[in-house]
Amino acid sequence: MATVTAATPPQDQTSLQDQAVQTPSQMAVVPLLGRSVEALTEWVTQQGQPAYRGKQLHQWIYQKGIRSLDEVTVFSKQWRAEVKETPIGRSHIQHRSESPDGTIKYLLRLKDGLIIEAVGIPSDKRLTVCVSSQIGCPMACDFCATGKGGFTRNLETYEIVDQVLTVQEDFQRRVSNIVFMGMGEPLLNTESVVAAVRSLNQDVGIGQRMITVSTVGIPGHIRRLAEERMQITLAVSLHASNQTLRRQLIPSAEKYPIDALLDECRDYVNLTGRRVSFEYVLLADVNDRPEHALELANDLRGFQTHVNLIPYNPISEVDYQRPSRQRIESFTQQLKDKGIAVSVRYSRGLEKDAACGQLRASKATESVQPKPAVV
Repeated sequence: MATVTAATPPQDQTSLQDQAVQTPSQMAVVPLLGRSVEALTEWVTQQGQPAYRGKQLHQWIYQKGIRSLDEVTVFSKQWRAEVKETPIGRSHIQHRSESPDGTIKYLLRLKDGLIIEAVGIPSDKRLTVCVSSQIGCPMACDFCATGKGGFTRNLETYEIVDQVLTVQEDFQRRVSNIVFMGMGEPLLNTESVVAAVRSLNQDVGIGQRMITVSTVGIPGHIRRLAEERMQITLAVSLHASNQTLRRQLIPSAEKYPIDALLDECRDYVNLTGRRVSFEYVLLADVNDRPEHALELANDLRGFQTHVNLIPYNPISEVDYQRPSRQRIESFTQQLKDKGIAVSVRYSRGLEKDAACGQLRASKATESVQPKPAVV
């Protein structure tokens, strides 16, 4: 896994931190969330309990959604008292913002007081959760609200799984799909992301084919993900049809040319048998011209792929704008004419700081008073 040195939390995040959420000794204990039934069985036996308690604990964590071992009433009061300081690993909902279309955006406060975003996106037949993989993001994409806020640290496996359980509990409805398209670059946190995918599949019961991992592309890491032989969907945030434009929008593209990225994506298809989808944020008069559509079609010729066009959600920090509907439809048709499978994905919850990182940034400036975390 690539290592990224954690930076000091941005100043505007300070008001969203609780400086005494847990003692250092408590924070040193690895939470139970994210562990398999086998790992939980090993843990309970280490505590002197019979092995069958492991399956019971697994059910209480993943099906009943406990936040404290003291809630597990099938365990004796004496043993619950002995292990009650062992954290489950659940977050606290700091803020909840609901849009008229039913989309709910959450600010979740972690055990160290830092804040992440998660989004629940309902439809008639699905409940999709958009999860974060990092606190902030080091990629600094020019049009992204999260990238403008800087990077703090990677999320742990349990902090990723918790986002899904939180949304599922709040909606009182089973989650069907997961997209790693929230805060952060998942492939800079590959170890935790892969472990979270396996836990969400095996412990929460969500099919791997219902899980999408999005990346702007980190050299060598797409191949590494392919070697995990998972049945997830890989979504690559391309956002440009040529190297010059991509370097302008995504600083990391300086060291990862678009041709090398596409070669690695082809390797992914060959190794996994799974198609790659490409995300392309449409920015008015920047990457939405007819010549860009033709370049993009040429880039992807012969690829087992699908393109998601995403009309831009404007943020206050930059001047990029969303293209007109006519321009969006024209770009879409040009790709179709070249035989590229394409769809337009309009963002949900546009009224509520829809772009990733916007809600977190806006609430940071409002000096939200933190509450004690529930772990």
